[in-house]
Amino acid sequence: MASSPTAYLVLASQRSGSTLLVESLRATGMAGEPQEFFQYLPQTSMSPQPREWFAGVEDESILRLLDPLIEGKPDIAPAEIWRDYIRTVGRTPNGIWGGKLMWNQTPLLLQRAKDLPDRSGDGLLAAIRDVIGSDPVLIHVYRPDVVSQAVSFWRAVQTRVWRGRPDPVRDARAEYHAGAIAHVVSMLKEQEAGWRAWFVEENIEPIEVPYPVLWRNLTQTVGTVLEALGLDPRLAPSPVLERQADHRSDEWVERYRADAEREGLPL
Repeated sequence: MASSPTAYLVLASQRSGSTLLVESLRATGMAGEPQEFFQYLPQTSMSPQPREWFAGVEDESILRLLDPLIEGKPDIAPAEIWRDYIRTVGRTPNGIWGGKLMWNQTPLLLQRAKDLPDRSGDGLLAAIRDVIGSDPVLIHVYRPDVVSQAVSFWRAVQTRVWRGRPDPVRDARAEYHAGAIAHVVSMLKEQEAGWRAWFVEENIEPIEVPYPVLWRNLTQTVGTVLEALGLDPRLAPSPVLERQADHRSDEWVERYRADAEREGLPL
């Protein structure tokens, strides 16, 4: 009888609900310590800063709403140290490892993994396997309503709050901007298309988790992942995070849909 997998990786794009899932898995105390290990840029050792999400955008009405860049320090850790850190920090004492990977982070993962010894291959699947140390259960979280996802992203990138309630003062300064949201819509659609093309290319059938299903059936969804890992689905906790969207987000979504119809912006 084959043994159960000992690792899982949540595949997503930003503001898709993936944090809701991984924090619920973390709360079991048995399903790894899932982090977004692959988001850190080697030149700064930091995750992308607000303006880095808008690289190539020259519209000052967008850039003025985003914090200026901080220099950071290059990450000079050798590939094996980097890999061993990820393997150790992402694991609970029972041996289960958890993590999260966004499509825009896959080039960073490939770049770091190429310097590891004894590679099993050159592609993304091999890089995932070689860093984690085994073939993980793959869970694909996605948000069918990409406009709501983009509005959530645009608000978070202005406030620098990616989970929990936004700071009221910073949130009050966040502004609606159709052009910025259009940029994010295109970016998020490209990410989702990247995942789906990769699934076809590698003949991968991940556990599919659309955001509306995740939000309404969180405990059941967590139980499904736990079962795939050979764990008791009854370990699934009650929801551990609050939904961030509110009336202001809803207003921006409706406003953008109207602007998009009128101005031909992406939907």
